[in-house]
Amino acid sequence: MQRYIYPAIFFKEDNDVKVLFPDLELITDGLFIEEAFLFAKAALKGYFVQVQKYDFDYNLPSSFEKVKASSRKDDVVMLVDAFVTKKDLK
Repeated sequence: MQRYIYPAIFFKEDNDVKVLFPDLELITDGLFIEEAFLFAKAALKGYFVQVQKYDFDYNLPSSFEKVKASSRKDDVVMLVDAFVTKKDLK
């Protein structure tokens, strides 16, 4: 099992909460922050399932502090993790 932890920026746009993983250029959203967090975990896992299946290169995570410093005042920055198991790769 491999664990991936990346900082994500949560921000309001229109009526949704968008989630951006700046290191991976990966984005998802939800109707509210809790839903967006769950979708972010699923998106991160899906990303790394593909990375492992096809041996893709990927960026290492930036520090939380660096991402927080580059975000806007109203943004919420959180660390999001995902686990990829052997079962996920079948």
